[in-house]
Amino acid sequence: MQQNSRIKKAQQIRDVIRYLKQFNNATIVIYLDDEVIDSPLFSSHMRDIALIHQAGLRVVIVPGARKRIDQILSDSKISWTYQHGIRITNQDAIPQIKMAAFDVSNIVMTSLAANHITATIGNWVRARAKGVIDGIDFGTAGEIDKLQIDAINNILDNGFIPIFPCIGWSSVGKPYNISSVNLAKQIAVNLKADKLFFVMKNAEINKENFIITDDIGISEDGDVPALNLSELYKFIAKNESKENEKIISLLRYAGEACQQGVSRAHILNGSIDGALPCEIFSGLGSGTMIYSQNYGGIRPMSHQDIPAVLSVMNPFIQQKILLPRTDSQLAEKLNDYVVYEIDGGVRACAALHIYDDFQAEIAGVAVDEAFSNLGIGPKLIQYLLEKAKTQKLSSVFILTTQTSDWFEQLGFVADSIESLPSSRRAIWTPERNSKVFRLKL
Repeated sequence: MQQNSRIKKAQQIRDVIRYLKQFNNATIVIYLDDEVIDSPLFSSHMRDIALIHQAGLRVVIVPGARKRIDQILSDSKISWTYQHGIRITNQDAIPQIKMAAFDVSNIVMTSLAANHITATIGNWVRARAKGVIDGIDFGTAGEIDKLQIDAINNILDNGFIPIFPCIGWSSVGKPYNISSVNLAKQIAVNLKADKLFFVMKNAEINKENFIITDDIGISEDGDVPALNLSELYKFIAKNESKENEKIISLLRYAGEACQQGVSRAHILNGSIDGALPCEIFSGLGSGTMIYSQNYGGIRPMSHQDIPAVLSVMNPFIQQKILLPRTDSQLAEKLNDYVVYEIDGGVRACAALHIYDDFQAEIAGVAVDEAFSNLGIGPKLIQYLLEKAKTQKLSSVFILTTQTSDWFEQLGFVADSIESLPSSRRAIWTPERNSKVFRLKL
């Protein structure tokens, strides 16, 4: 057990090193919901953001200010209404809205300063009036017209963190109240950011609170770690409701960002300490990632993959589910193996050994325990079955001592040792007493 713990810890350290290399000088945009800013974990999140910045990532922060705006408007006895989630006030309210937005931005800047990080608050957003829509005058509400991207990049290049209040100015200097969430999305799109984070209190996407179809992988804890765009819109269609309105809105923004060029968008639970670094520097992360491409998939094994494949196999070898293998044995059968890669890390493997009499064996199937609920194993088997069909093979068999139920679920049926090809039957041993299961193609 102690050895398994050390192996897991070593893998976690490898992940961190790999992600540090992958995201060095990457641009990330972080939306911090105002409930997170008001929470006891705020200082911890800011410390994490400081560490992320010090690790070489370019960080932009967009703080939410709805609660603070509510408070200042109430104190000033100024009323407001909401239409489609947009605050509507008259022009008299804009000084208080500006005050609230900059108050929250100053809280974020002060916290960064406490962590020895230099940040700056600026007016890099050109806005225009939202105007009158379907007879509704949206008053001081604005839409983003233009972002001063060159100025923002200059600030990032100089090692500062830019902070964006939810205020934009027209070409003649008139201020408007704009959506912080939409602002974060638009900044990420215009900067061609590598990552966009929406950090909101209790923002968890799991099987307890949402309908999750069988084709969507879940973690061991029942959370959804990742959705591609196709899965995202199916998920939204299944889960649109008043109760899920906030999360569904964030998912829509995340999908739009990815469609417009952002590599990945993430929904994070701001009620979890360490959510940001865990999401950036680990394979499964701590939240839900939305992506369009280049996250995970099956590919042929290379020589460079052999140490990682042996690491994936090792727990199953210790449990005597798999036979031990060496570097040279894997290298000898290199062309038979495929791996499942997630973000540059090998998380699963399997092999298809072809024999002369139109039979093939699927062997060496192993999936990293942390990723075992994502449906990777069946994907590998299906991939190898399709490969076997292209080779015009008549059937595929497996030999197993402890995983017969799993293969039976995939359509394999029990067969006899005598059905094996003679060369494979010659190395079968009664001591191990592996059972044969076969699938006809």
